[in-house]
Amino acid sequence: MSDGKFRVGIIGADTQASWAGASHVPALASQPLLVLSAVATRREESAKAAAQAFGTERWFADPYEMIRDEAIDLVTVAVKVPAHRDLVMAALAAGKAVYSESPLGASIAETEEMAAAAGSLHTAIGLQGRHNPSVRRAAELVASGAIGRPMSARVGATTFGYGPQSPASYDYFNKAASGASFLTITTGHVLDVIEAVLGDITEVDARTELLWPQVEIVDTGGLSDREIADHVDLVAKTRSGAPVSVQVLAGVPAEDANFTFEIRGSAGWLKLTGHHLAGVQVGDLVLSASVGFDAPDAPIASGVGPTAADFWAGAAINVGEVYASLARDMAAGTHETPGFAHALHNSRLVAAVEHAAATGERQRNLA
Repeated sequence: MSDGKFRVGIIGADTQASWAGASHVPALASQPLLVLSAVATRREESAKAAAQAFGTERWFADPYEMIRDEAIDLVTVAVKVPAHRDLVMAALAAGKAVYSESPLGASIAETEEMAAAAGSLHTAIGLQGRHNPSVRRAAELVASGAIGRPMSARVGATTFGYGPQSPASYDYFNKAASGASFLTITTGHVLDVIEAVLGDITEVDARTELLWPQVEIVDTGGLSDREIADHVDLVAKTRSGAPVSVQVLAGVPAEDANFTFEIRGSAGWLKLTGHHLAGVQVGDLVLSASVGFDAPDAPIASGVGPTAADFWAGAAINVGEVYASLARDMAAGTHETPGFAHALHNSRLVAAVEHAAATGERQRNLA
């Protein structure tokens, strides 16, 4: 810690990769306890360009050199999922706090390994939707009994991805080996928001479909085989006792983008809604209810990074809340931020959904 702030190094903050620049960079700019100190990519040219664009003190063409730098307190891993394991393990071995995008590993085994290696180090997982101020307030309303006993819930969620077309740079999302699929990313985020409000999912029954088995690669004109499901319907039971019906739609155009989470209680109802094309984990959410409630806290971060397109407007909101929680933990020595153990829980939940869909058998005793 230097000058009263923890120094952060981002691996994957390339000016050509829109997510880190749109979310992590502006999110850090709003943090009183954190400062973006370094960026790392695999090429000198891109690392230099990122440092200039994002205003960092230093750049690294070797991410492992940045990890070893004693001036870096927190390492953010924002690269493709298959590269997570080696980078995260190196950062943990160096005794650094680590914030990794979700899913943490390309497999359950990798995720278990990283969760075990984390020990008492501070970690955060990029399941940022649960940190949204409206989600937090909804969870408080349910826990306080404001709407009575939760009776049932319904979720409808969409994403632009995993439809009939894809750019070549996103085609790896269509491959099972990548670990980054419609289920592990889109559905994983949706399930995590449900658990944040209603408690852990204890049972699940699911059906998946592969609606677009061949995908047009728009910038080459070629075709690619999709190896993973691109649609899911499921029914889950939560620790609150409320059953939840969930449908997640892929390949949805901008004008139809929607997230709706409705909960009916014995004494009222509440609803969370959002309209970001990328899904519930990106952008802000609006809370409404049949009962009175204090307005959700204002987001700590709301800007867009200097290299981001308008598409990513609001991407820093929930990421900023993760950083704020992690910074408080690092300063106080607490461990309130959902980290790698939580990442393992989410990955196992997604695996249970996949197993239920493949076998037709309800998965029980998940929590």
